[in-house]
Amino acid sequence: MDGSETGWGRQAEPAPRWRALLDRARLAGRGAEHPDVDHRAEETPAPPPETLPRRAAGTGWTGRAQAVARPADASFGAEPAYRVEATYRVEPAYRVDPRYGGEPAYQAEPAYRAEPEPRAEPSWRAEPVRQPEPDYPEPQARGRGTASVESRYALLDSGYQPDPPPAESRYALLDRGRYRPETHPAPEPARIEPPRIEPARVEWRAPEPETELERAAGVLRRELGGPRVLAFANPKGGVHKTTATVLAAATVGSVRGRGVLAWDDNELRGTLGLRAGSARHARTIRHLIHDLAQIEILEGATLLEHLDDYLRHASDGSYDVLAGEESPRFAQRLDQFTVKRVLELLRRTHDVVCVDTGNNVESPNWRTVMQAADQLVVTTVPREDAAFSADWMLDLLHEEGMGELADNAVTLISCPTPGRTPLQDDLERHFATRTRAVAVVPYDPALETGSSIEYHQLQAETRQGWLRAASVMLEPFAR
Repeated sequence: MDGSETGWGRQAEPAPRWRALLDRARLAGRGAEHPDVDHRAEETPAPPPETLPRRAAGTGWTGRAQAVARPADASFGAEPAYRVEATYRVEPAYRVDPRYGGEPAYQAEPAYRAEPEPRAEPSWRAEPVRQPEPDYPEPQARGRGTASVESRYALLDSGYQPDPPPAESRYALLDRGRYRPETHPAPEPARIEPPRIEPARVEWRAPEPETELERAAGVLRRELGGPRVLAFANPKGGVHKTTATVLAAATVGSVRGRGVLAWDDNELRGTLGLRAGSARHARTIRHLIHDLAQIEILEGATLLEHLDDYLRHASDGSYDVLAGEESPRFAQRLDQFTVKRVLELLRRTHDVVCVDTGNNVESPNWRTVMQAADQLVVTTVPREDAAFSADWMLDLLHEEGMGELADNAVTLISCPTPGRTPLQDDLERHFATRTRAVAVVPYDPALETGSSIEYHQLQAETRQGWLRAASVMLEPFAR
């Protein structure tokens, strides 16, 4: 307790330095300029209390030794000693204000309580520790004798062991008639259920309609009922007879894969051998006729092997080529009988024979091919002179007694230009009245140069047009 009195009637000790600093901070700079007005001066001073003996030196505040400080640096001025300002006055007596309730006593925080240790789960129980059994001293015999008397619990203490049963003979059970062999019932055989076979379900679905190209390819794959000869004819030149012969053989051969041949039966320097097939040799129809007698007597694979020496093959192997002779004097040797022998030989080795006829309708080879043909193909272009020549040829066939061949013919119109002309429509309507069918094949720039014909280099539209045209030619013979 601070103040002028201790509360027990004795003189209080001088106020410590920290008290002066605290009072100075409370005054907030108020000194002699703003002296506090002492309202208690008017009150009647209390009589001084009796002087109490001082505390002994070495205790409290008065007995403290002076602090030993380091010598001050001479370059700096010594700090002025602290002086209590004049405005601070120690009150002679301190009276406790009855209204002052005193500072609340510091309450220490409750002591830290350690968390209780977790209890073991009730399901787990520690096994009890087995205590060693105490050794009990053996009882001493009563009386004077030195012999020990065995305890009644001796057997229990040392462990009771019953006497083993007497040995019994192995045949004891048989002698007493008590033995019964164990009989185990025979296990029932496992029952294997046959697999369940569900009845077959027949579901009918309407077949998807074939496209036009699929139907056309199907016609070319069918059996033809024997070898067939297709004659491409028109007395006028430049109407795509050679081109039609090569592309028809290439189209049928690309679908069937083998057995197709193109023959140049032009008596005046035909160009089919130049536009189709690989020139692996220079043999022509002239060389074949020269050795025809030796080849006709061959059969089977031997015939094919010897005939192959006179034929040329397409680059993809889809069809063969029998080239015509370039010498104009050779035409005199192609008489009717020779042409029949060549056609008969080719029918023995190939299924489809495409013949490029010449321009002379009076020649024996032209008439012989017309008489032996199974299908006549009238080639033309959308021009009036070409159409007039084709129309005149049909009239000639009717006069020569081959009207049925003319009526069942197929008119093939090849477009030499990309566009479609009004004359083409007129020609299609006209030849539809004179022949069995009319087929139109589109223009292709690869055919315009007149060079070698490569089927796989044609446009897709061109190949599709020739596929439809070839199916129309062979449709009457498909089985």
